[in-house]
Amino acid sequence: MSNKFVTHPGFIKSISNSTAEVAIIAKSGCASCEISGSCSVSDTQEKIIDVSLPDNHETYKIGQSVMIKMKQSSGVWAILFGYVFPFLVIVATLILLSALNFDQGLAGILSLATLIPYYFVMYLSRDFFKKNFDHSIV
Repeated sequence: MSNKFVTHPGFIKSISNSTAEVAIIAKSGCASCEISGSCSVSDTQEKIIDVSLPDNHETYKIGQSVMIKMKQSSGVWAILFGYVFPFLVIVATLILLSALNFDQGLAGILSLATLIPYYFVMYLSRDFFKKNFDHSIV
């Protein structure tokens, strides 16, 4: 699985040093549906991604169409860190506090409050994540 890549088309919005900001259009499953115009659920959103440019980055220009890639396994880790691990922290805290006979309302609020230090640590680790969740231009 580590040799597989996910690719997205995009265009370069800005270039600084050896990094480019690439805009990609993220579509929900509904947006790619043939009858998406018939309902109000369709959703497309522009996302900006910082991409490391190769050594010959002088050949890239603002507005140029590019294809970016990321390891598929990096996407799985991003889902785990962003959704699964926080969910497990909430559930584990809720079970622990309930076992310690905390009031249910207080246990629920404290369980949700555990997300504050979780995401604060994630924020402090942003350089680690930026290094390990690297995108590149194909």
